[in-house]
Amino acid sequence: MAGILRTASLRIEVHDDHLPQNAQDSEWLTAAGENDWIVVTRDERIRYRVAEKQAMRRAKVRAFVLAAQGDLRAEMLAEIFLKALPKIRRMVGQRAAPFIAKISRDGNITLLDF
Repeated sequence: MAGILRTASLRIEVHDDHLPQNAQDSEWLTAAGENDWIVVTRDERIRYRVAEKQAMRRAKVRAFVLAAQGDLRAEMLAEIFLKALPKIRRMVGQRAAPFIAKISRDGNITLLDF
């Protein structure tokens, strides 16, 4: 998915380029917040885990969850993300961190409680 998004002229940082693959979620979430990166994940449960919630709040993470039913290919996930991109940009510009929002298959965004 990162490669597809890069071809759309987006600056993409990949977890494994910065941290070991087995890094704890709280570690990479902290790094994302410290670097002012926007998190994109498929892990819809991340907002329920205590360590991850604390890391997101402390590091002021802005996160978007790609809520895709089933096992979608990278191309489809990238298409959903790009469809939502104007709304993502608007939310990032208007809403203070931390937050988690869900991107649905139709490109709509819903702010989630965490």
